[in-house]
Amino acid sequence: MKLRDLGFDEWFEVHSPEFCQEGCSFARISAVDRGSYLIRDESKEVPAELTGKLSYQIESPINLPCVGDWVTAQYYDNDTAAVIHRVFPRKTFLRRKTAGENIDYQMIAANIDIAYIVQSCHFDFNPHRLDRYLVMAADGRVEPIAILTKTDLISPDELDQKIAVIRSVTKAKVIALSNITGIGFDEFRQTLSPGKTYCLLGSSGVGKTTLINRLMGREAFNTKAVSGTGEGTHTTSRRHLIVLSQGAMLIDTPGMRELGIVGAGEGVNIGFEEFVALSAKCRYANCSHEHEPGCAVRAAAENGELSEDRYSSYIKLKKESEYYEMSYLDKRKKDKAFGRFVKSAKKQIRD
Repeated sequence: MKLRDLGFDEWFEVHSPEFCQEGCSFARISAVDRGSYLIRDESKEVPAELTGKLSYQIESPINLPCVGDWVTAQYYDNDTAAVIHRVFPRKTFLRRKTAGENIDYQMIAANIDIAYIVQSCHFDFNPHRLDRYLVMAADGRVEPIAILTKTDLISPDELDQKIAVIRSVTKAKVIALSNITGIGFDEFRQTLSPGKTYCLLGSSGVGKTTLINRLMGREAFNTKAVSGTGEGTHTTSRRHLIVLSQGAMLIDTPGMRELGIVGAGEGVNIGFEEFVALSAKCRYANCSHEHEPGCAVRAAAENGELSEDRYSSYIKLKKESEYYEMSYLDKRKKDKAFGRFVKSAKKQIRD
């Protein structure tokens, strides 16, 4: 195996000269668990930690290495462990707002080629949640593919209706499959290419881990029995990059109960292209598409040209993204001001 087989393509080769360091080599973050890391190169996967200098230089959690990142690392103890000196810039990424009240970014994965957005045909099916995942993918310049699982739990007519709903909100490819019958699995497998990186996104119990086990041809990862409703239960506890036998790489992710959007204005625009096109006809350039007279977007929703449901989703995501971005920027300013105060106080004590 070579680094190119792990996704180190021309984009990273262009950046590599500035990240070369004597006694070090390049590796990819394959797992992150509570501040500890696993890194992978052409021949091995070993535990790693950040150097003290890198830890000190990192100003925000968003800059910490995440699964899929490329790093400059130095091995020791006969190549059984390593320290991470530098982190490459990210070609693409998946991120969300941190869970809870704290307003910050949480990295999900980096340098992803395709994000599989997985929803169950049963209780998990949620177009509004799909909108959020699509915005997340667009924000990080990742191509999405929608995966509908558990098709064996509904009728063919119900399945057609759900596929129609998805196609009404995105141009992304849609694959319907069942882990029980195997229908649709070959189509899913054909989307995987050697040297490319894929990420599974979706709620707990939609069948992400079962998909990985089926691809690997064995029960490599634990799954739990489904409930009486046909829904699965949460099993994945951390993100881990897996190299499949056909050469593709797949990242499983824990189910996310919260999927907040921070500063993803461009992602919202990409996810709702028809709204952006209409907004050019609004009377005011800075129209919020809510109360202003002469709003082409609101008029289209009122006359049925746009779905009221989709209009509501667009307004909600747009406002949420803008609000959290302002709050995040305000928080960063306060953090930097406090950092300067601490440095000044330390300097005064030394003097």
